[in-house]
Amino acid sequence: MSILNTEVITWFFACKVEDVPANGGVCVKYNDEQIALFNFARRGEWYASQNLCPHRMQMALSRGMTGTQQGEPKVACPFHKKTFSLEDGRCLSDEHECSITVYPVRVEDDRVYIGINNGKEEAVVMA
Repeated sequence: MSILNTEVITWFFACKVEDVPANGGVCVKYNDEQIALFNFARRGEWYASQNLCPHRMQMALSRGMTGTQQGEPKVACPFHKKTFSLEDGRCLSDEHECSITVYPVRVEDDRVYIGINNGKEEAVVMA
């Protein structure tokens, strides 16, 4: 017998697919948090991150430029052009820079959901 701890993710309805421009982003509010949601239509993928720029401390990442760097999806802050991975949040411009929070995204029936880790863990007993 073993015990496996898993994160508990809360999925919330963010918007409809049609609400997000192809290859662009929008800002979604969840409680007091602003989340940048990106539709990489050319790749058929969706990503979400914090909207707060960690340098200027302004809510701006949803207006950033999206693209890829060595095949990895990224967003560039519209103010200083620092780039961040949308897969794990690390700064791609400088490894010593701060990172951003990223969130899982799923699309079901033309509805977009963002997953929030509510800080809880659940123990699952494996027989």
